Amino acid sequence: MTWLRIFYLVVILALVTLVLLPAQLICLALDLPLRRRLPRLWHRVACHALGIKVHVHGSVEAAKPLLLVVNHVSWKDIMILGSVVDVAFIAKNEVRNWPIFGLLARLQKTVFVAREDKRKAGAQVNEIAQRLAGGEIIVLFPEGTTSDGNRLLPVKSSLFGAASSAADQVPGQMVNVQPVAIAYTGIQGMAMGRYHRSVAAWPGTIELLPSLMGLMQAGNIDVDLCFGEPIPFHRGDNRKALSMSATTAIRDMLNFALRGGWRKSR
Repeated sequence: MTWLRIFYLVVILALVTLVLLPAQLICLALDLPLRRRLPRLWHRVACHALGIKVHVHGSVEAAKPLLLVVNHVSWKDIMILGSVVDVAFIAKNEVRNWPIFGLLARLQKTVFVAREDKRKAGAQVNEIAQRLAGGEIIVLFPEGTTSDGNRLLPVKSSLFGAASSAADQVPGQMVNVQPVAIAYTGIQGMAMGRYHRSVAAWPGTIELLPSLMGLMQAGNIDVDLCFGEPIPFHRGDNRKALSMSATTAIRDMLNFALRGGWRKSR
């Protein structure tokens, strides 16, 4: 059964990629607005093929500029978010050269940042600000790495420098920062306990293929995608205060979902 699921996944994703790739390349070359929407279709198909059912709670803030700050559990987070919202991600520079994910990241016009190279910091911040000002929704994973899915890791307030610097450059000198929580809560229709959450999580010690195989063997999973209240961040506001507010909101939503708060209503 596992190999049949993998075969189905490969065939479906290969077909949808062959159909969408040429259109996305043209849209990227001409910088057409459609380049933001095509990836959502690909991610929806990928979630279906992987057996991921996304339950959305709340809604994406309509006002722009908009920066989403999200807890990070797995490579699947990208597909889950991308299946619901037309977004672009902020990722570390190494992701650019990763197999499969590096290509997908470039096709979705991800903002790659070299955190250790201070000389490029200004240009990277300018790109984020320009993309936000242009109406794109940018995603930031403030933990800076993936967790085990059972808790929120310490948030790096320095990563909120993207919001701080963007607020200096965008019209109105204000960025909406919306906390978002991703919680893996169900497996084969049953509640997923903390000891089973390793099926969904992708800590840095596990390679991609074993992670994918584990997901295929486990079967369908449920994910709660929770959108919190946006935090208006103005030029001159305190970045650490923003980090603390966003952290509290993400942790509260994550804990509520992991304790079965949303399952009771399903």
